Amino acid sequence: DLAATDAVQPARLLQARLAVTNDALTICGQAFPKDSFEHLYVIGAGKAAAAMAVATENILGHYITDGLVTTKYNHALPTQTIRVIEAAHPVPDAASISAVQQTLEMLQKATSNDLVICLLSGGASALWCDVPPQLSLTEIQNTFQQLIHSGAGIEEVNVVRKHLSLIKGGQLVRHCGGARVVSLIISDVPGDSLDVIASGPTVPDASSFTDVQKILTKYDLHSTLPPTVHRYIENGLNGFVSDTPKKNDPIFSQTLNFIIGNNQMALLAAAQKARTLGYHIHLVSELVTGNTVQEAIIFTRMAQNYTGPKPVCILQGGETTIQVSGRGKGGRNQHFTLVALNEFNNLQHRHHHESITILSGGTDGTDGPTDAAGGVVDDDTWKRALAGHSSIENYIQDNDAYHFLQQTESLLVTGPTQTNVMDIMIAIVQ
Repeated sequence: DLAATDAVQPARLLQARLAVTNDALTICGQAFPKDSFEHLYVIGAGKAAAAMAVATENILGHYITDGLVTTKYNHALPTQTIRVIEAAHPVPDAASISAVQQTLEMLQKATSNDLVICLLSGGASALWCDVPPQLSLTEIQNTFQQLIHSGAGIEEVNVVRKHLSLIKGGQLVRHCGGARVVSLIISDVPGDSLDVIASGPTVPDASSFTDVQKILTKYDLHSTLPPTVHRYIENGLNGFVSDTPKKNDPIFSQTLNFIIGNNQMALLAAAQKARTLGYHIHLVSELVTGNTVQEAIIFTRMAQNYTGPKPVCILQGGETTIQVSGRGKGGRNQHFTLVALNEFNNLQHRHHHESITILSGGTDGTDGPTDAAGGVVDDDTWKRALAGHSSIENYIQDNDAYHFLQQTESLLVTGPTQTNVMDIMIAIVQ
């Protein structure tokens, strides 16, 4: 059942926050009288951007002058006024560059008499990609790829992305011609930090080139990144490249940012559904942000050692970080379930155990560069693995969770969900 993702569908979220009355548009409780703006432009990027565009058109209709949003390949939907471009994720491609160029060209028409609505969701940091002078797309792709594989958290990855861009980290507002800008944001980051989601294109940025340097040192990336990227960062450190705009910058005086959906909403909906199915609920209040392997072990042991009323549905949300050293195929959710299965097996040798099922899935329907959202494992998965003579340790070592889960019929495949609020982990203890 998709109760969790249904709760954070753009149509539902925007219906509650956008409205048209006789004399005004209302956005998240703020009234914008129709005679206070000349044109309305809609821009945006993210895995949910196409669905957000459809929902916005359904509500605002003919008030939209022009629009353009960018989403991931195979995530586009038919629209009326707002054009949809597809691009690559998690590593940008030429279409990502073209999407930004076309968005900026449209924004050149905007003036201080206009209103810009910006629709943002997770994935926008890659889908909207620009290449600053002196750098090439190949160098940006190389840098992003290394960051993703380094084990750096999303906040750290996006600090670097913001400083290798002329639109991220609040800089997009510089291109809006003084128009009022209202961003409607579906959060895919822990703590719903506005400056981290989509690399905060319409939000003041507290980070600096000095922070970039620290992150590259922390993950030992100095020797492996392209020399031109190092030179660009050096130029930033020495003041030859402008830093991102900070919170006292007057460009933000006409900008509003609203979170309209997050992981908590999805978790509460999942909990409600589980209750109706007769489960007791144990909801982990903290979002998980640690190492994938460690968090999978902690979660499995929590299920194994649970002593409250049963059957129980244990729920947690977040986004773990995975360090990729193998050459296999997978994503953090698939790896999470594979490690959980291995831990499961280790625990079985030591304890009598109850029947436990563990699921970990990305709410966007895609986990890493695969067609799966994650995985679901239980006792039967282990039996199927033994029957097929599959060595779980080898698959873990090679970061090849996808092929193990595929062989044991344990992949979670949903297709694009048109939303994105991080990951959900579920343990069912009978």
